[in-house]
Amino acid sequence: MADISVRGRIALRAAAAASWASQKAGRGKGSMIGGLIALKIDPTIMDQLGRGRRTVLVTGTNGKSTTTRMTTAALGTLGAVATQADGANMDAGIVAALSTHQGVPLAAIEVDELHLPHVTDSLNPAAVVLLNLSRDQLDRVGEINMIERRLRAGLAKHPDTVVIANCDDVLITSIAYDHPNVVWVAAGSGWAMDATSCPRSGEPIVWEGAHWRSTGTDFERPEPNWWLDGEDLCGPEGLRLPLELALPGRANRGNAAQAVAAAVALGAQPAQAVAAAGTVREIAGRYRTVQVGAHAARLLLAKNPAGWQEALSMIEPASAGLVIAVNGQVPDGEDLSWLWDVRFEHFEGVQVVAAGERATDLAVRLTYAGVEHTTVPDPVRAIASCPAGHVEVLANYTAFRDLNRDLEAQS
Repeated sequence: MADISVRGRIALRAAAAASWASQKAGRGKGSMIGGLIALKIDPTIMDQLGRGRRTVLVTGTNGKSTTTRMTTAALGTLGAVATQADGANMDAGIVAALSTHQGVPLAAIEVDELHLPHVTDSLNPAAVVLLNLSRDQLDRVGEINMIERRLRAGLAKHPDTVVIANCDDVLITSIAYDHPNVVWVAAGSGWAMDATSCPRSGEPIVWEGAHWRSTGTDFERPEPNWWLDGEDLCGPEGLRLPLELALPGRANRGNAAQAVAAAVALGAQPAQAVAAAGTVREIAGRYRTVQVGAHAARLLLAKNPAGWQEALSMIEPASAGLVIAVNGQVPDGEDLSWLWDVRFEHFEGVQVVAAGERATDLAVRLTYAGVEHTTVPDPVRAIASCPAGHVEVLANYTAFRDLNRDLEAQS
């Protein structure tokens, strides 16, 4: 702890003691309480823990945890990497991750969008990965164009940071458009409902195939430095590498492309970075398959309209059943009006079960979508109500968390 002040050392010792006590009391891993206490004692502790590291920050509305895990794997080809094991992406979780990995020269850190500007100021990252930007919890996050302006202003203070930006996302492109050091990645964008107008002029965005442009100002899709072509990842100087992933879905291929681009920007060899990103199989319980009686349940997480639409595209049509679990707790956002932005209309032939604390709200939406379904509020019982075989389970944040807890208690 050579670069940590006396006050900082006291803060870290107090944090370690609090984490230990939390674990002994059975209240979880204790990382969050430790981070909170460290920041309370020394508000500059994040700055101190970031010194001497080459850090990649990863942010966006969807895919942060997955891309951070892939970036960690790709950077791991260069050496040890500090990162969050549990996806805690606000200040306390970031401090906890960095304090656990003191002396590690590389870091891949997931950051909540609202926290990115001040975390960037604290850690002065070598690179920032910008994935996508769409409506999330309006009661917490607020209006999406305001977030775009805030992130754009925050990155403008760090011209030397390499920005790895998704040029298929209009709002992300606007954040990075004027930055002097950008690597553009065509990572895809399956959700365009929040970018129908130009964030810079307010005029319509026109799409011409994969290309898009503003009708109101000089603002259009940049030419990508990295892009996906069939099963391959293509990059600078004619680079073409097969991209074989353990994780499903088009969005995860885009996540991998940005993770590889970030690792290469820090000096990783492209082929090694691609191979490492392909080894990621599970992120905090997501994508894993759990045996529940006669059912093999694959667990998927979604938190907002764009994430739900992407997750729904991963559903195996031949599944014996689909359980959709929705809660409306504070971490989820208590306003469930976003359910009406998600297309639920394409599940012919799959037995659908509405579950979760807000199963009735979901059932109303499914009824209007013309989806035949049953309603079983308890997600474990909902899985059991499906025919034997493979069952897809799609849940929002607290429903996913609680289901994992219940499944662990039964195992």
